[in-house]
Amino acid sequence: MEKRVKIPEGVEVSVNGFEVCVKGEKGELKRNFYSQLFKDVITIEKKDNEIIVKSTSERRKVKAMVGTIAAHIRNMIKGVTQGYRYKLKAVYVHFPMTIEVKGKEVIIKNFLGERTPRVAKIVGDVSVKVEGQEIIVEGINKEEVGQTAANLEQATCVKHLDRRVFQDGIYLVSKE
Repeated sequence: MEKRVKIPEGVEVSVNGFEVCVKGEKGELKRNFYSQLFKDVITIEKKDNEIIVKSTSERRKVKAMVGTIAAHIRNMIKGVTQGYRYKLKAVYVHFPMTIEVKGKEVIIKNFLGERTPRVAKIVGDVSVKVEGQEIIVEGINKEEVGQTAANLEQATCVKHLDRRVFQDGIYLVSKE
Protein backbone atom coordinates (compact mmCIF):
# COMPACT_ATOMS: atom_id res chain seq x y z
CA MET A 1 0.00 0.00 0.00
CA GLU A 2 1.41 3.39 -0.93
CA LYS A 3 0.27 6.98 -1.36
CA ARG A 4 2.05 9.50 -3.56
CA VAL A 5 2.11 13.27 -3.07
CA LYS A 6 3.36 15.41 -5.96
CA ILE A 7 5.69 18.29 -5.15
CA PRO A 8 4.83 21.44 -7.15
CA GLU A 9 7.45 23.83 -8.55
CA GLY A 10 8.80 26.35 -6.07
CA VAL A 11 8.43 23.95 -3.14
CA GLU A 12 11.40 22.26 -1.54
CA VAL A 13 10.78 19.09 0.50
CA SER A 14 13.34 17.18 2.55
CA VAL A 15 12.69 13.86 4.26
CA ASN A 16 14.86 12.58 7.10
CA GLY A 17 13.40 9.34 8.44
CA PHE A 18 9.96 10.34 9.71
CA GLU A 19 10.70 14.09 9.77
CA VAL A 20 9.38 16.05 6.78
CA CYS A 21 10.41 19.66 6.11
CA VAL A 22 8.54 21.70 3.49
CA LYS A 23 9.84 25.10 2.29
CA GLY A 24 7.92 27.45 0.03
CA GLU A 25 7.39 31.11 -0.75
CA LYS A 26 5.28 31.74 2.39
CA GLY A 27 7.57 29.98 4.86
CA GLU A 28 8.75 26.67 6.23
CA LEU A 29 6.92 23.85 8.03
CA LYS A 30 8.45 20.87 9.83
CA ARG A 31 6.63 17.85 11.14
CA ASN A 32 7.74 14.60 12.72
CA PHE A 33 5.47 11.67 11.85
CA TYR A 34 7.28 9.19 14.11
CA SER A 35 4.98 6.79 15.92
CA GLN A 36 6.05 3.90 18.12
CA LEU A 37 3.22 1.78 16.69
CA PHE A 38 4.09 2.26 13.02
CA LYS A 39 7.89 2.74 13.06
CA ASP A 40 8.69 -0.63 11.48
CA VAL A 41 5.75 -0.70 9.07
CA ILE A 42 5.56 2.76 7.41
CA THR A 43 8.31 4.50 5.42
CA ILE A 44 8.41 8.03 3.97
CA GLU A 45 10.76 8.72 1.07
CA LYS A 46 11.32 11.30 -1.66
CA LYS A 47 11.81 10.23 -5.28
CA ASP A 48 12.05 12.77 -8.10
CA ASN A 49 9.10 15.16 -7.67
CA GLU A 50 7.06 12.94 -5.34
CA ILE A 51 6.83 11.99 -1.70
CA ILE A 52 5.99 8.31 -1.30
CA VAL A 53 4.39 7.09 1.92
CA LYS A 54 4.22 3.32 1.89
CA SER A 55 3.68 0.40 4.21
CA THR A 56 4.50 -3.26 4.17
CA SER A 57 1.32 -4.17 6.04
CA GLU A 58 -2.25 -4.29 4.75
CA ARG A 59 -3.88 -3.82 8.16
CA ARG A 60 -6.71 -1.28 8.27
CA LYS A 61 -5.08 0.97 10.90
CA VAL A 62 -1.81 1.05 8.98
CA LYS A 63 -3.61 1.96 5.74
CA ALA A 64 -5.43 4.75 7.58
CA MET A 65 -2.14 6.07 8.97
CA VAL A 66 -0.54 6.07 5.51
CA GLY A 67 -3.45 8.13 4.16
CA THR A 68 -3.28 10.49 7.15
CA ILE A 69 0.45 11.15 6.71
CA ALA A 70 -0.04 11.81 2.98
CA ALA A 71 -2.89 14.23 3.73
CA HIS A 72 -0.76 16.10 6.29
CA ILE A 73 2.05 16.46 3.74
CA ARG A 74 -0.46 17.78 1.15
CA ASN A 75 -1.72 20.32 3.72
CA MET A 76 1.86 21.40 4.47
CA ILE A 77 2.56 21.94 0.75
CA LYS A 78 -0.66 23.93 0.33
CA GLY A 79 0.19 25.98 3.41
CA VAL A 80 3.63 27.09 2.19
CA THR A 81 2.32 27.91 -1.31
CA GLN A 82 -1.13 29.46 -0.72
CA GLY A 83 -1.59 29.67 3.05
CA TYR A 84 -4.81 29.31 4.99
CA ARG A 85 -7.30 32.07 5.75
CA TYR A 86 -10.42 31.75 7.91
CA LYS A 87 -13.00 34.51 8.16
CA LEU A 88 -15.11 34.83 11.28
CA LYS A 89 -17.87 37.28 12.08
CA ALA A 90 -18.73 38.82 15.43
CA VAL A 91 -22.50 38.86 15.88
CA TYR A 92 -24.21 40.77 18.66
CA VAL A 93 -27.80 41.73 19.25
CA HIS A 94 -27.95 42.90 22.85
CA PHE A 95 -24.59 44.45 23.76
CA PRO A 96 -21.97 45.75 21.31
CA MET A 97 -18.78 43.79 21.90
CA THR A 98 -15.31 45.06 21.11
CA ILE A 99 -12.51 42.79 19.94
CA GLU A 100 -8.79 43.58 20.10
CA VAL A 101 -5.58 41.64 19.61
CA LYS A 102 -2.85 41.90 22.28
CA GLY A 103 0.22 39.77 21.76
CA LYS A 104 -0.82 36.11 21.59
CA GLU A 105 -4.38 36.73 22.82
CA VAL A 106 -7.63 38.06 21.42
CA ILE A 107 -9.61 40.01 24.03
CA ILE A 108 -13.40 40.18 23.70
CA LYS A 109 -14.91 42.96 25.82
CA ASN A 110 -18.56 43.57 26.77
CA PHE A 111 -19.77 40.16 25.54
CA LEU A 112 -23.42 39.91 26.67
CA GLY A 113 -22.73 42.90 28.95
CA GLU A 114 -20.17 41.01 31.05
CA ARG A 115 -17.72 43.15 32.99
CA THR A 116 -14.75 40.81 32.71
CA PRO A 117 -13.35 40.36 29.19
CA ARG A 118 -13.16 36.93 27.60
CA VAL A 119 -9.80 35.79 26.23
CA ALA A 120 -9.02 33.50 23.27
CA LYS A 121 -5.48 32.25 22.67
CA ILE A 122 -3.69 32.56 19.33
CA VAL A 123 -1.92 29.27 18.59
CA GLY A 124 1.51 29.18 16.93
CA ASP A 125 2.58 31.56 14.16
CA VAL A 126 -0.88 32.83 13.17
CA SER A 127 -1.91 36.41 12.45
CA VAL A 128 -5.30 37.71 13.55
CA LYS A 129 -6.76 40.93 12.14
CA VAL A 130 -9.94 42.60 13.34
CA GLU A 131 -11.77 44.79 10.81
CA GLY A 132 -15.00 46.01 12.37
CA GLN A 133 -17.13 42.92 12.93
CA GLU A 134 -14.98 40.71 10.70
CA ILE A 135 -12.06 38.71 12.11
CA ILE A 136 -9.47 37.27 9.72
CA VAL A 137 -7.18 34.45 10.88
CA GLU A 138 -4.23 33.71 8.55
CA GLY A 139 -1.26 31.37 8.63
CA ILE A 140 0.60 28.57 6.85
CA ASN A 141 -0.17 25.76 9.31
CA LYS A 142 -3.73 24.50 8.81
CA GLU A 143 -4.00 23.06 12.33
CA GLU A 144 -2.86 26.26 14.05
CA VAL A 145 -5.21 28.44 11.98
CA GLY A 146 -8.14 26.09 12.64
CA GLN A 147 -7.40 25.87 16.38
CA THR A 148 -7.17 29.67 16.69
CA ALA A 149 -10.54 30.05 14.92
CA ALA A 150 -12.03 27.39 17.21
CA ASN A 151 -10.63 29.19 20.29
CA LEU A 152 -12.38 32.38 19.15
CA GLU A 153 -15.69 30.53 18.70
CA GLN A 154 -15.36 28.76 22.05
CA ALA A 155 -14.53 31.96 23.93
CA THR A 156 -17.95 33.34 23.07
CA CYS A 157 -19.92 30.17 23.76
CA VAL A 158 -23.25 31.00 25.45
CA LYS A 159 -24.20 28.70 28.33
CA HIS A 160 -27.36 28.59 30.46
CA LEU A 161 -29.25 30.84 28.03
CA ASP A 162 -31.54 30.09 25.10
CA ARG A 163 -29.39 30.03 21.91
CA ARG A 164 -32.40 31.01 19.80
CA VAL A 165 -32.70 34.31 21.68
CA PHE A 166 -29.08 34.99 22.61
CA GLN A 167 -27.36 34.54 19.24
CA ASP A 168 -24.37 36.68 20.20
CA GLY A 169 -20.94 35.23 19.52
CA ILE A 170 -18.15 34.79 17.00
CA TYR A 171 -18.93 32.41 14.16
CA LEU A 172 -16.89 30.93 11.29
CA VAL A 173 -18.08 32.33 7.96
CA SER A 174 -15.63 30.97 5.39
CA LYS A 175 -12.39 29.03 4.87
CA GLU A 176 -10.07 30.05 2.02
